[in-house]
Amino acid sequence: MADKKWKTAISTHVNHEPYVRGYRLLDLVGNLTFSEAIYLLLKGELPSEAEAKMMDAIFVSVIEHSIAPPSVIATRAVISGGNSLNVGVGAGVLAFGSAHGGALEDAMKFMQEGVKSNRPVEEIVKEYLSQKKPIPGYGHRYYKEFDPRTKRLFELAEKYGFCKEHCEFAKKVEEEIYKQKGKRIVLNVDGAIAAITSDMGFDWRLGKGFFIIGRVPGLVAHAYEELTQEKPFSKRLSEEEYEYTGVEPRELPPERKKV
Repeated sequence: MADKKWKTAISTHVNHEPYVRGYRLLDLVGNLTFSEAIYLLLKGELPSEAEAKMMDAIFVSVIEHSIAPPSVIATRAVISGGNSLNVGVGAGVLAFGSAHGGALEDAMKFMQEGVKSNRPVEEIVKEYLSQKKPIPGYGHRYYKEFDPRTKRLFELAEKYGFCKEHCEFAKKVEEEIYKQKGKRIVLNVDGAIAAITSDMGFDWRLGKGFFIIGRVPGLVAHAYEELTQEKPFSKRLSEEEYEYTGVEPRELPPERKKV
């Protein structure tokens, strides 16, 4: 008979007290920062000072990116429909996808498989470009020479000792894209985080998780602002704000009319 028990190595209760990765939760309160506690949850062990500071920097780098991203629009639109904060934030998280948030997971997978394969970077880039496939973690709508967030994170990764084989691979890919295309496609913040977290030993399947953890505070702020500063159903588009592409007004055929 199959074992139907839920299993977890993350936490338990001992004499009605919660323990996280073997540590008494009450002992963590006041002794660990939020990022240190997150590292413990994800990795199973306490972080070093360098690991904790790097995690802090990563989460701050994705915490907010204006009102335009789909997740923020979804959050505020759902709140505008008369829903509560948790429903709006949930809608925002559900808006994360391959074009918004998902690139981090794809980039981690790309970099980890690329390093593990030992294939020449030139060959990998040529394969993607010849098939017209976007390379995960590269390209940005506004940043054409370099992504300043990438620059800052790599500076910190160098300082804390996390610029290893995946970061080197990421940089080589950026240069190889430029060589083969004659055009710079920048290593964006998703790519930078992907390289650094890979060098920190995280599995690529945690990629979306890093983005979710970092971005949810921003969604909470937008949900709260919409709840407290705007009236429900206040976001109505004028004719100048959208383009209708359907058929012109027409009459229902006489044989279809019943009233």
